[in-house]
Amino acid sequence: MARTQDQRRAETRARLIDAAADLFARKGFHAVSAEAVAGVADRTTGALYNHFGGKEGLLLALLEVWKDETAADLLAAFAGMTELDDRLAALFDVLTRGDGDRGASWLLLELELWLHGARDPAIGEPLARRYAGIRARLADGLADWARLAGVPLRRSPERTATAVLGVLIGCAVQHRLDPPAVELRAVVDALRDLLGLPAP
Repeated sequence: MARTQDQRRAETRARLIDAAADLFARKGFHAVSAEAVAGVADRTTGALYNHFGGKEGLLLALLEVWKDETAADLLAAFAGMTELDDRLAALFDVLTRGDGDRGASWLLLELELWLHGARDPAIGEPLARRYAGIRARLADGLADWARLAGVPLRRSPERTATAVLGVLIGCAVQHRLDPPAVELRAVVDALRDLLGLPAP
């Protein structure tokens, strides 16, 4: 059966994202050209620009895919966990390890995109919106947890989400360079403190 135009477009998009994930993670975003990504994906550079507007748009799309996959992984992991500490540990684990090299690759690409966005509003503005969406989802989850657990948050869900994200990313950055220096227990205790819970 012949594929529809939508199916062909979806396949091209997926191939370009897969190629970018491999090349950007191994060589760095700035060291890889749009032509190199298109070549590995067996697509034209025109297709890359048509789907993503350029290399920056491709990187944003890649990080969105990873964000969605990470959220799905976390939900699946949470389904089998009853202890809060296990869930807090899973939040950090998915950023530092993930499936295969995704956790480590995500962090490197996230930092490259942040640096690029800090210098270029065309990237910085959509990146800021992306972080706002992540914080909003996290705030909703924290508010639901506080209500179900009967534990009032010390700060608003929005402020708590900002601080939780800061601890997770900040500790992941340190862990990337010196894993033994960032103990999982210390990260979990910091998150418990933000949630207004005593250390166990």
